[in-house]
Amino acid sequence: MGFPILSLIIFIPLVAGLIILAMPAERKQAIRVIALIASLLDLALAFWVYFAYDVQLGGYQFIERMEWVKSLGIAYFTGVNGVSVPLVLLGAVVLTAGVMVSWHVEERPREFFAFYMFLGTSVQGVFCSLDLFMLFFFFELAVFPKYLMIAIWGYPKTRDYGSMKLTLYLFLGSVLSLVGVLAMWSAGGHTFDMLQLEQAGFSRAFQIGWFLVVFGGFAILGGIFPFHSWAPDGHVAAPTAVSMMLAGVEMKVGAFAALRVAITLMPEGAQFYAPLILALGTVNVVYGALIAMIQSDFKYVIGFSSVSHMGLVMIGFATLNREGLLGAGLQMFSHGVMTALFFAVVGMVYDRAHTRHIPELGGLVQKMPLAALGFIVAGLVSMGMPAFSGFVAEFPIFMGAWQVMPIVAIIAILGVIVTAGYILLVVRRVFFGSLPENLNVLVGDVSVMDKIVIVGLSAMMILMGILPTWSRMVPLIESGIAQILVLVGGA
Repeated sequence: MGFPILSLIIFIPLVAGLIILAMPAERKQAIRVIALIASLLDLALAFWVYFAYDVQLGGYQFIERMEWVKSLGIAYFTGVNGVSVPLVLLGAVVLTAGVMVSWHVEERPREFFAFYMFLGTSVQGVFCSLDLFMLFFFFELAVFPKYLMIAIWGYPKTRDYGSMKLTLYLFLGSVLSLVGVLAMWSAGGHTFDMLQLEQAGFSRAFQIGWFLVVFGGFAILGGIFPFHSWAPDGHVAAPTAVSMMLAGVEMKVGAFAALRVAITLMPEGAQFYAPLILALGTVNVVYGALIAMIQSDFKYVIGFSSVSHMGLVMIGFATLNREGLLGAGLQMFSHGVMTALFFAVVGMVYDRAHTRHIPELGGLVQKMPLAALGFIVAGLVSMGMPAFSGFVAEFPIFMGAWQVMPIVAIIAILGVIVTAGYILLVVRRVFFGSLPENLNVLVGDVSVMDKIVIVGLSAMMILMGILPTWSRMVPLIESGIAQILVLVGGA
């Protein structure tokens, strides 16, 4: 085992969170600085892994392994491939951005930043785990801090409802996936090693019997229809940084686990249920977009938009071909950055205008020009415009869907048209037109930290859109899906 860079990425936020909890509550500025240093260190290491990963070699790299409970087949086993490397970077990017936009949090910042750091450890642990028990362990680790952060710092009118609903849905998913994990452990020779489970040769009957349980359990966190309703309610009730983490990264945790565990370990089950997943993903795309169109709450628009865009990820998975899986991998990163920026801007608007009711907003480009620009950039990504990351992610998904079921591609493209409609409406109503007199008094420009977040996230989406290959994103994900294509017999 070489330099434990993945362990550092996983546990730096945990250590920072424990240090923060041990500090006196009144040292608010020191708490913020520690959280920022830890997240920046995590980000630097994630960038190092991103550029150091050998695309030509492919497979799992930066592997660390240590037996934990040998008698039960449990090991601390980590490694990343071309699919998980971009998600590790995404987790670090959103973790850092969340700390920066939460700089002003005055209510119990010690607990806020400590719990937020624990969320960072949870998501990085899932993305890096090669042991099924460890993956499930990290998957579960996020439930408690998520519940507390929404219940304590969330939107007062809905935080109790939102936090409880999110937790119950995620527990339902956890129970399903745990049962499936135990079935795989039993049938796979009493091991949780996912590399060994890939070679376990599960029977077709086993895969058809258990695929839906495992995939569905994890996909609930990915927002799959009809178990998606926790997402908009949870996003809306959460404080800004947690909304960014929930929609930007946690939904990718669910999608990634569904891909890594269900599709990769039970490829015949994936082929059997692919038409069902295609249908559910298509409903996600259209239903989420139509519901977003009629929302009057600024944050609910983005919440349902996330449901819609995660449907594209599910469609990409279900194609089981090169184009669809490549697009799904790109979409997970693109949507993660985009929705983090969306929620960051919504939080900036709410902090200053004290309302998210769209009819009460207007003309904010006069007061918050960079925030307006950031929202427009995220909107262009959401609409799939060329030269932005959304285009390079969505186009391969449509290509992949067309090869297996053209009607799915046609309906999904119609969903994108609806997306363009509600994005343009929101941009016009919130940022242009006349500025209400009360907002002229209340609203000021965003802070320096906010501006760094807006510029940084916008630059990543533009860079990925203009230079998808040179930014390494496409070759990385292509190397990651190569093994999946071998398992599912795709081309």
